[in-house]
Amino acid sequence: MKDFEVLMLEGTNPSGVAMTRDILAAAALFAVRQGEAAPTWGLYSPGGGRVNLRGGIGADTVRLPGRVRNSKSVLLIPGIWVVDTRELTERIKADDCQRAIRSIAAHVAGGGQVAASCSAVFLLQAAGVLKGRRATTTWWLAPELSRIAKDTQVEANRILCVDGPVITAGAAFAQSDVMLYLLRKRFGSNVAEGVSRVLLLHERSEQAQFVVPAMLASGDALVSRLTRRVESALPAVPSIVELASELCVSERTLSRHVRRATGMGTSDMIQSIRLHRARSLLQNSRMSIEQIAAAVGYQDATALRRLMRKVGGATPSQFRSSRSVGAP
Repeated sequence: MKDFEVLMLEGTNPSGVAMTRDILAAAALFAVRQGEAAPTWGLYSPGGGRVNLRGGIGADTVRLPGRVRNSKSVLLIPGIWVVDTRELTERIKADDCQRAIRSIAAHVAGGGQVAASCSAVFLLQAAGVLKGRRATTTWWLAPELSRIAKDTQVEANRILCVDGPVITAGAAFAQSDVMLYLLRKRFGSNVAEGVSRVLLLHERSEQAQFVVPAMLASGDALVSRLTRRVESALPAVPSIVELASELCVSERTLSRHVRRATGMGTSDMIQSIRLHRARSLLQNSRMSIEQIAAAVGYQDATALRRLMRKVGGATPSQFRSSRSVGAP
């Protein structure tokens, strides 16, 4: 029995598979050199054989073993590439997904642990293992998860959400956060931190810092207008009451549209726009932290530092140091 079973389906994001494999390989190498237990893993699919990942990349798998009670294996499911919720809905109906869903349900029912990122979280929902739990997914799919999973507390801002034996994560590259968490829990902080240093990884807690304002609307015309208005108004963003009045809707109606489109409250959405602008200025300008704080509407740099550390897991100076070479 392997410590980790990586479940792949047709169209799985190759980055999620490669990232999982590379992190586990680095962990095994590091653990051996430290004289510690090394993780084991395998690549699986519902039927076994060659699986076509997204973009013409293939991977050889073995057939997923039958579920056993009290399994010590973690069933890992990287995200599947989809462009919208309609494609996701149709994809889940396919035979390989349906077989995977049954395996997920049996694995958790038997006391096993399961972890999924991005769109694969919807397989957990279909398997019924999110019922009564907290969960996250990539921020642009969070509204759809909230819509279909009324019995689940969807925490759209979180990159990683752990609730009992069920682990969910945000967008595709949040697979690294899943793996670091599991390595720390199963093989200790020494192995997890060693891998993090070797591969230049770090764990984050929220997705808000990565939200692109132009993509927030999810096709909602009202939220598109709101987003443009907030961006153009920075640093002096009107109150939510004033914004609703300008858009000729009630505050409640505005909140409903924002929640449906983004999975966030109106205040959180405005904050994400401020943070996106702040990060852009940090990485693409020579403005001081104090000047950037003022430019996005914070009274002092302390408030910005505190918020960026809470949401992004790093200080403004650390974000600035990560900017690309040649930034003006």
